[in-house]
Amino acid sequence: MPKTRGTGLLMAWTDVDPAHEDEFNRWYDTEYIGRLLAVPGFLSGARYRALRGGPKYLAMYELEDHTVLHSGAYADAVRSQPPGRRMAVSPDTAVRNFLMNGYRQIFPARTHPAENPSESPRYLQMGRINIMASMEEEFNEWYNTCYIPGYLKVPGVIQARRFVAVDAQPKYLTVYEFENPGVPDTKEWMAARDSNPWNRRVRAGMQLDEGSPAVFERIFPRL
Repeated sequence: MPKTRGTGLLMAWTDVDPAHEDEFNRWYDTEYIGRLLAVPGFLSGARYRALRGGPKYLAMYELEDHTVLHSGAYADAVRSQPPGRRMAVSPDTAVRNFLMNGYRQIFPARTHPAENPSESPRYLQMGRINIMASMEEEFNEWYNTCYIPGYLKVPGVIQARRFVAVDAQPKYLTVYEFENPGVPDTKEWMAARDSNPWNRRVRAGMQLDEGSPAVFERIFPRL
């Protein structure tokens, strides 16, 4: 089975002017995503629509590692104009609330080849997070050893990964993969959230980015 995950991510969130939404989605699905997936080191990619939180659209690319984003091939792909049909309007004028960050995986420390999925997750929840500098070391220990293990026991949670942004903000990203979008509404999820006094202490030092946490449903490749 082809490798579908490494230790890097490229994430692009955006809202789109409703007048250009259909055209933007066609352009992205038929032209732009393929252009990036042709870059060496891009392993897989998918697009999502927010069911709660935001921005509304997310493009998520799995990378061999974050250094792919410094390659000439990536720079050329971003700059080049695709052949064939183009948007009638510039994507720059159709989008707003745009955020694009590269990430390096910090939890788990490495991805085992046997855990590479054959398709991109259908449902995601993610939070973009900053933390008080005085609590950063405690925050990472808590997240890896207490917070995530509690959620991994919740029915419907498939996997969780944590990333640190490469020269960008917010600094931290958590990505949960779900079997269905209702997982965060279950009593088991709520119990895990409040199960440990340590949770309340550390959460008090966190700053969640606007729209986080957000739940997303995959729209490309189609379900």
